[in-house]
Amino acid sequence: MSIPAVYDAWYQSARGSWIGQQEFSILLKLFTPKAGQSLLDVGCGTGYFSQRFQQSGLQVTGLDPDLAMIEFAKTKTSQVKYIEGDALDLPFADNSFDYCSAITSLCFISEPEKAIAEMLRVSRYGVMLGLLNRHSLLHVLKKNSASYQGARWDTVSEVEQWCCKIKPELKTKIKSAVLIPSAGILARYLETLLPDYFPYASFLAVGIEKRTNG
Repeated sequence: MSIPAVYDAWYQSARGSWIGQQEFSILLKLFTPKAGQSLLDVGCGTGYFSQRFQQSGLQVTGLDPDLAMIEFAKTKTSQVKYIEGDALDLPFADNSFDYCSAITSLCFISEPEKAIAEMLRVSRYGVMLGLLNRHSLLHVLKKNSASYQGARWDTVSEVEQWCCKIKPELKTKIKSAVLIPSAGILARYLETLLPDYFPYASFLAVGIEKRTNG
């Protein structure tokens, strides 16, 4: 179990700040949410991405099963509503939010299809996922490290299979970020040369469209 302050401090480091920015930027390319729309951030942890979404103009609710993470997140901002909850049984009615997100949290859920189905149920327009790419340098370097203990590393084909099982007509958008996770000068330069999707990047950003936003 991560200590909230230690987990959150990583995003304040030079490496963590750059990686977080790359991941958030590519997530925003999945959909075009409008200011004032609502988002449920599932598995929000200490609220890094919840706060980023809120700062971009969304009305955000963060949900996590770890009460310590939730209590820490509440100390960071009063602009996000944080609640304790289970991704497999979201305590909300159908279509309660415009969007849902799950950023590097679905990899710790043993039933990803069920969690995605729940997020689709409570969202009007779609779901944004941030996943760890099994076909990446990060996987080679970190798959056995303590910081990724218990995490599942996914592939694009597996995600597409999950969506097909949930509802065959679901449309997905796949993008990616962070080819070289060192965040050094070379890594930052190469990142500027990459297309929005590169199959060997560390972070897979997946948009699952429920229906057309409009």
